[in-house]
Amino acid sequence: MRGPIGGAGAVTASNADAVAVIVHSLAHAVGALRAAARANRPITLLSAPEAGVYAGPGWFRALVEAAREAAPDARCSAILDCGDEPGAALAAVRAQIEAVLFTGRADVTLRLADIARQYGVRLITVYPPAAIDLGDDFFASADAIERRCAELLSAGEIEGVRGVGKDE
Repeated sequence: MRGPIGGAGAVTASNADAVAVIVHSLAHAVGALRAAARANRPITLLSAPEAGVYAGPGWFRALVEAAREAAPDARCSAILDCGDEPGAALAAVRAQIEAVLFTGRADVTLRLADIARQYGVRLITVYPPAAIDLGDDFFASADAIERRCAELLSAGEIEGVRGVGKDE
């Protein structure tokens, strides 16, 4: 069985210190990780809302692994948003995605949490505040994304920038 992405061999960011960036593509993830590495800041790659439902855990695993290879000095963690779909969350847990966001019913959450523990996966039930949502820059290159994220990370503006996450 493969270990969770971000598990044993990977460097992960502490959730308390990490800046969350909503990524929609590999270019987004690579650009964000490169900027975070240059700024020496931990980062959390947060999938687009409900990406676990429509893109799936295989896509997210590949995206995170490729981004980490492109920016090996970045300190990061990764969360796949599965919305309130228990099937998507279970698939992500079985695929051993590092952290899975599930916002469904409480009774289902309890069962999923038990299964996630058995697989060594973190189950998150509250949508984390995202500092940046790169959705508006969907077709931007990794270099352009890196510049945008670097400006925000180095200018200290990150605290006041909000994404287009579910909490807005």
